[in-house]
Amino acid sequence: MSPIVPLAYYSIIILAASVVGGMLPLWFRLTHRGMQLAVSFVAAMMFGVGMLHMLPHALAEAHAVKATADEAVDFTVMMWVVAGWLTMFFIERFFCYHHHDLETDAAGELHELHEHEHDCGHDHGHHHHDITWSGAAFGLTIHSVIEGVALAASVYHRHDNLPLAGFGTFLVIVLHKPFDSMTIAMLMARGGWSPQIRYAVNGLFALAIPVGIALFLLGIGAESSTGPLLAYSLAFSAGTFLCISLSDLLPELQFHDHDRGKLSVALLLGLALALGVGKLESLVHRHAANATAAASR
Repeated sequence: MSPIVPLAYYSIIILAASVVGGMLPLWFRLTHRGMQLAVSFVAAMMFGVGMLHMLPHALAEAHAVKATADEAVDFTVMMWVVAGWLTMFFIERFFCYHHHDLETDAAGELHELHEHEHDCGHDHGHHHHDITWSGAAFGLTIHSVIEGVALAASVYHRHDNLPLAGFGTFLVIVLHKPFDSMTIAMLMARGGWSPQIRYAVNGLFALAIPVGIALFLLGIGAESSTGPLLAYSLAFSAGTFLCISLSDLLPELQFHDHDRGKLSVALLLGLALALGVGKLESLVHRHAANATAAASR
């Protein structure tokens, strides 16, 4: 099966999740506790997919290209992981976009939930950055384009014999995407933008994942399904997932001690789901291989 087919299905579902995410604040009253539990769960799953799926796959692809297990190959892959981590780190540092802690009250007014400053960078008596919707939209768009590259690379990895190729990456993105759309929508509402403009921006933002997929397809070009670009794309994506997940998880250590038990359970459940998806992919792969072998007899 062509990798374009699952990528098309994944893209349509992610587009819908992104659009719906931007509308959620209009439909539901969001609570601080519920938001943080959901973020912990999804961030932990993102961490698990990056470290337990993408990174091993990147190493496997790199070794397949070189046809050997070489320390130099492993080092190159890890350097691409570091490059991905640094890319997301500096995007967040300069565009101050990663923010999932806004809520609307019953009258639709937006306010912050923490008594401490937690917009972007924490206020420990030094300085404070106020996040804007345009900065958040720009940073999250770059972030989403990179996620699109990650999804395409994950699907291309062993897509010829793995029916659920890239499913773990897809699941992380489709669960994380509504938070990003919600962030942009809430910040625009706080800035007084009309619902029509917010819907338009949210719709354009939803297209970032397909753009990332298209960039990967253009880059891979005539390269075979197993090649250095695929290996390095997976490694780079693993680094970005590591940075994004930790930026959501680590602040909990200082600012969410009131729900530490529940947040820990949510984290472990997210990791468990990442592991479970990996097992599911392997199980489906074995069934598909057995069915192919039986049909060839």
